[in-house]
Amino acid sequence: MSDTATPIAILISGRGSNMQAFIDAVQAGELGARIALVLSNNPDAGGLQRAREAGIDTAVINHRDYASREDFDAAMVARLREAGAELVILAGFMRILTSVFITAFSGRLLNIHPSLLPKYPGLNTHQRALDAGDSEAGVTVHFVTEELDGGPPVLQARVPVEPDDTADTLAARVIVEEHKIYPLAAQWYLEGRLQLSDQGAFLDGERIPEGGIQYHDA
Repeated sequence: MSDTATPIAILISGRGSNMQAFIDAVQAGELGARIALVLSNNPDAGGLQRAREAGIDTAVINHRDYASREDFDAAMVARLREAGAELVILAGFMRILTSVFITAFSGRLLNIHPSLLPKYPGLNTHQRALDAGDSEAGVTVHFVTEELDGGPPVLQARVPVEPDDTADTLAARVIVEEHKIYPLAAQWYLEGRLQLSDQGAFLDGERIPEGGIQYHDA
């Protein structure tokens, strides 16, 4: 991990499986970044130990210690700026962010959501896809704006829904795709290829379609 690589920060609330995908991508030379900080709102997040074992600085800012969401977000912004983060990755971060945070990192804030947005923002996405009788499900990397799970999609991966799927079996297949496309989208950003403007998300100067770029294994 080069000290001259672009510093990024990863926000987690739980075990950090997507965070691990970023750690692996950096170590494999597939992501030109240095993970400067892993920050969690949950002092018991399992991903914190994973990050420490990988030699990454960690921090806990417990949302319960703040009187308002805005105060909590302001504390996170200050810590991330201290770490020099140029890109912020939400990886299972289970807090709704306010404009205090989103404005501070506008255009430099990515999230991954386990549905084919704009379908199924929010929670329980896999069960909702099954209940609707969908033939496919998937995952979307998107820029974060003030609309919950509503920022411009960047990249999507799809998986077929099998006749005997449960929410758990579907989630297990979707997360494999998550770990492929999230570091890829971040790499596009770090290369200067991916940008957010008032007109939407752009890759190589071309506006990304409303549903995001469709990922296919090479």
